[in-house]
Amino acid sequence: MKGDYQDLVDEISALLGAPATLENRDFRLIAFGAHDSDDDLAMDPVRTRSILTRQSTAAVRSWFEGFGIARATGPVRIPAAPDAGVFRGRICLPVRFRGIVQGYVWLLDQEPGAPGPEPAALDAAMEVAQRIGVLLAEEAKAGADLSREFQAVLTAGRGWQQDMAVAALRAALGPGGDGLHAAVCVAPWPGEAPASVPGAAAVCVVPGRGGAGEAGDAPTAGPAGGGPALAVLLRLRSTDALAPALTAVARLLPRTADPAAAGAAGAGTAGPRAKAAAGAGAAARAAGAGGSAGTAPAGPSGGALRMTAGVADPVRGLAELPAAWEQAVAAARAAVAEPRLGPVAQWSQIGPYRLLAGLASDPVDDPAARALLAPAHRELARTAEVFLDCAGQAGRAAAALGIHRQTLYYRLGRVEQLTGLDLDAGEDRLLLHMALKASRLA
Repeated sequence: MKGDYQDLVDEISALLGAPATLENRDFRLIAFGAHDSDDDLAMDPVRTRSILTRQSTAAVRSWFEGFGIARATGPVRIPAAPDAGVFRGRICLPVRFRGIVQGYVWLLDQEPGAPGPEPAALDAAMEVAQRIGVLLAEEAKAGADLSREFQAVLTAGRGWQQDMAVAALRAALGPGGDGLHAAVCVAPWPGEAPASVPGAAAVCVVPGRGGAGEAGDAPTAGPAGGGPALAVLLRLRSTDALAPALTAVARLLPRTADPAAAGAAGAGTAGPRAKAAAGAGAAARAAGAGGSAGTAPAGPSGGALRMTAGVADPVRGLAELPAAWEQAVAAARAAVAEPRLGPVAQWSQIGPYRLLAGLASDPVDDPAARALLAPAHRELARTAEVFLDCAGQAGRAAAALGIHRQTLYYRLGRVEQLTGLDLDAGEDRLLLHMALKASRLA
């Protein structure tokens, strides 16, 4: 289908006598026309970055959307803005299908005072843009049509059933099934799967696990004890280019969620994936993220459950998809347990929850921690967790809790009385720390 897009972009370039580029509605490059001009202004920083990195930044996207291109039904002229890196004006042809914007065709406008494209040529170019819109909509619909095959992979029992489900999904995806993908879990998910998710190869709703099942039951259903979850199989271009995928995920969350928090936990490490997550969150917020998910379902206490998303490590091919789904579910659960990780959490960034999520499918009920985890001792449990998070350093823990050291020592003594554990013993500390962290996943 990529060849079809390229042919249509070349057709628009020929009609208007200017090199054209095609981006989807998330400003991710799909195809671009040849550029043979000696005019340095024709390749300004924004156009160059779009072609080289195959995407535009959140700031560029927000700036262009400010001209109403997402609502336009005809060509939109955008003036040059050298301060923003746009040295030449643009003509934007919205790509729509049944009233819904699917992407944009961009062309360089003529210099001020020079005659621009004739109205008839623009009308012809818009007809080509409509054909592009049909292709983009069909591609998105194809992902939705694979919901049955995708769900079968995530819910099949281990062994031959799972192998057959993976083979069926691979056959349905065709050559694209051997590409790079990331599994995503959005939970809890109310209602049906969205009609389309940008960049998704397949989308489905997965029922929640009701607790421990019998031997041979599917290990890859939705979050334990929770409601349904939305599963998304996102196509990736490379393992390092996660920002567009994370942006698409953040847009699935309700508007009350702040996608800018995504990846914030890892900001201090300045790692590339942390920066990608933070950038994706900012892009989603700039775009007015949300809307698809609607209102989160109510929790046991009557309040709305916090909707989060988990993103697994990228996998090539589909053989590791069930394991990747487990990673995505664990990351979504970790984002609930530790708000600093979410609302969009990546498996690679959830730390100890990578282990704990696999161990704590059911609520934690360790005898040593049982009394401490009772509601009456919530403050003592928090004190113990902060103390252990601070590697047993009393000064740091007291400062984090905002209490005097003597108060800290008194509370830790009460913790030892309730649990029967010795907080000077490494194994006892490990046991208590795991129990406290795992209790958040319940």
